[in-house]
Amino acid sequence: MKKTIATVIAAILVFSLFAGCNSKTPSNETSVSGTTSGGKTLSGSVSTDGSTSMEKVIGALGEAFTAENSGVNFTYNPTGSGSGITAVSEGRCDIGLSSRALKDEEKATGLKETVLAYDGICVIVNTGNTVANLTLDQIAKIYTGEIKNWSELGGTDGEIVLIGREAGSGTRDGFEAITKTEDLCQYRQELTSTGDVITTVSQNPGAIGYASLASVKNTVKALSVGGVAASEATVKDGTYAIQRPFVLVTKEGKTLSEAAQAFFDYITSAEASEIITAAGAVSVK
Repeated sequence: MKKTIATVIAAILVFSLFAGCNSKTPSNETSVSGTTSGGKTLSGSVSTDGSTSMEKVIGALGEAFTAENSGVNFTYNPTGSGSGITAVSEGRCDIGLSSRALKDEEKATGLKETVLAYDGICVIVNTGNTVANLTLDQIAKIYTGEIKNWSELGGTDGEIVLIGREAGSGTRDGFEAITKTEDLCQYRQELTSTGDVITTVSQNPGAIGYASLASVKNTVKALSVGGVAASEATVKDGTYAIQRPFVLVTKEGKTLSEAAQAFFDYITSAEASEIITAAGAVSVK
């Protein structure tokens, strides 16, 4: 009897050892950072083009992605929202960047939008300006020329110098749509980038401009609008009035390259939300 039991135990041990040696996971089913699900290292290029307001956000996302995928070459061309949308339509980039929603006529051409984040459009003035708050109505009257002097708003006597973005800018489209000043603004200067607007306002005591919350620096002063300061919290809860989406633009029916699709999937995942927040925008995740 003892001999029989010993024989059974020995058989069990042999079987267990054999099963353990054959239970390894095939290497081609393992997915790690920087590789595809088939174990191949990700390579290729990802080209983005468009909104200058999205520079800080898309730059941070591109840096994080390429840090994990060293074989991928990421590029960003800051041409403005309108140009970025056109670049996608004409097949000159993988992903367009727009700081406004697509228009119906743009969608009708086969373009598709994916909202990446939301951003406040800050109304900015020189740091020496004593005005701290404006209503939407006052902002509209300033930009249409009805209010011309800072003294009319409780500030120091001086001409209000209107700074804005060029036609086709997503920031300009968003600002004018919300303030209901489309085709009515009497700009002194129309500049081609968010950075240029910030620099110009910082150097002119009488200037007023608008710029992405994600890009505003302490070289200028952001005004409250209707008593609400622009911040991640007030953009997220909708209490800050002047806000717009950051949009990824792709073309219906066109398959992205493996690298471009991986980048798109990464930046629209919950994993990327902390990076988007750190860059000053409000992630949709």
